[in-house]
Amino acid sequence: MPKMKSHSGTKKRFKLTGTGKVRGRHANTSHIREKKSQKRKRHLGTDAVISDSDAPRIKRLLGGAGR
Repeated sequence: MPKMKSHSGTKKRFKLTGTGKVRGRHANTSHIREKKSQKRKRHLGTDAVISDSDAPRIKRLLGGAGR
């Protein structure tokens, strides 16, 4: 039986912390940054912890390392 492949797009966008939480990018960071405050843009640049309801789906896409 061949090995299951992890999802390449998910590998590029998310990573797991040491405790098993999923980290990814914040939304609203790509464009229309002129009207956002400097503080807001600075905090959007840091990694966001993905919600508990979405994490299992992302871990499944990550494959063996995500379990």
